[in-house]
Amino acid sequence: MAKAATQLAAPPPEPAKPMNGAERAAVLLLALGEEYGAKIWAQLDDDELRQLGVAMSTLGTVAASTVEAMMVEFVTKLSTSGAVMGNFDATERLLRQFLPPERVAGIMDEIRGPAGRNMWEKLSHVQEDVLANYLKNEYPQTIAVVLSKLTTTHAGRVLAILPEEVAIDVVTRMLKMDPVQKDVMDRLEQTLRTEFISNLARTRRRDAHEVMAEIFNSFDRQTESRFMSSLEDQNKEAAENIKKLMFTFDDLAKLDNGAIQTLMRQVDKEKLAMALKGANESVRRIFLTNMSQRAGKMLTEDMEALGPVRLKDVDDAQSSLVNMAKDLAAKGEIMIVKGGADEELVY
Repeated sequence: MAKAATQLAAPPPEPAKPMNGAERAAVLLLALGEEYGAKIWAQLDDDELRQLGVAMSTLGTVAASTVEAMMVEFVTKLSTSGAVMGNFDATERLLRQFLPPERVAGIMDEIRGPAGRNMWEKLSHVQEDVLANYLKNEYPQTIAVVLSKLTTTHAGRVLAILPEEVAIDVVTRMLKMDPVQKDVMDRLEQTLRTEFISNLARTRRRDAHEVMAEIFNSFDRQTESRFMSSLEDQNKEAAENIKKLMFTFDDLAKLDNGAIQTLMRQVDKEKLAMALKGANESVRRIFLTNMSQRAGKMLTEDMEALGPVRLKDVDDAQSSLVNMAKDLAAKGEIMIVKGGADEELVY
């Protein structure tokens, strides 16, 4: 009787919806998590990853009872099991544990489909000459729609590179453009995503000078000076190109006052004192002039109180400030200038 009452009081189990192979595999991998699923992820090729990613991102909530039954079917015991949630963010987060960022970006672009976020934002960051080279073979109306979705600055740069007869036709069409129907825009986004963005992610290689500039940025000043001197003797042009791409502690002097103040709000005061202890006068001055008189005096006293310091400690502190400036720039909170004629300001 008591058993019957318990059975009557318990809610009826939810019927499990039928799942295909990819969905069942996705549930299994979500349940295994990062620690136990890593070796499986590493063995999958791009097509398998794509299928699993699509399945995982659309799973929604899977009941614990379904997870348990599935684990039993895979001859696996799931103790203290619970429901798992499959969505875009969870999928991307898990993929990033085992795959290079560029592979994850390409896979997630395809999973999200034409309505995926960041599509036009990604296109706005493609170099104008690369984008113009792709668009010049498209219909002028298509080019007009694409440029209308970009920032005006980026669209202008792309337009300036296009063949003149094509560019004039595009301008005319943009002036008379009607709102684009949603299904047409979806198809255009899908085409750009599959034929351009994905191919670009697979084929784009970083400039060797840019990579080397980042490596030189990671050196302490003695190592950097030694390598740069040797490179200047062998290939002066390459050395100059690397210098233009590097962002060093001395480049902080080129930041505007707002950027300096943003940086100072983030940095530890002891680290700032250590970094400025070995700074040249122009860098030290720009920091001090962006402080109140009292704060500037206290910072100067802190630097004096440090006494003699190891060059390595100064380098570490300065590298920390440079990396913090780069992080703030990546978030769009400040703008950094590395040098070169194109980035000089004209008043």
